[in-house]
Amino acid sequence: MTDHGDDIPEPGRRSRLADLADWTVSGDRGEDTAPESEPNPSEKPVDPLAIARREFAMLLGEFRRAAVLVPFDEHGSLWTADQNGVRWICAFSDEEALARFALAQGDGAREWTYRTVLGARLLDVMVPMLPGPAGVALNAGSADGVLFPPVAGIVPDHVAVDLGETG
Repeated sequence: MTDHGDDIPEPGRRSRLADLADWTVSGDRGEDTAPESEPNPSEKPVDPLAIARREFAMLLGEFRRAAVLVPFDEHGSLWTADQNGVRWICAFSDEEALARFALAQGDGAREWTYRTVLGARLLDVMVPMLPGPAGVALNAGSADGVLFPPVAGIVPDHVAVDLGETG
């Protein structure tokens, strides 16, 4: 029996859970709300940092469950990029994103080989195999690109960069 990954969700699809989370964060629950000029004293103030952290945590969870495309260079090595002392594994949500990257690199004429890998496997297995600090760049070079840096909570603790206390 061979497994061709038929049970892996299609990359680039948004889950209903993410849509529900966006819906609850936006506060639009279909209810009538008071006009903006009359604040409701029972509501807690909105903390933009807390909202951003929650959104990133949801994005990270989606990435960990998603099957992404990881290309190889012309020598058969994992395609990575180094920037400011961090090695980034380049991953793409779909073939179109990979093709745009290849064209931007001026390397659109060659045939690109890639593997489909779960995001969790990239972060938990592949990142620790690289020398020095490493993370994952999803859809590198595009407007919707995302970096998953080598910090605790994203990569395994033993390879995370210590950022120190942030007060």
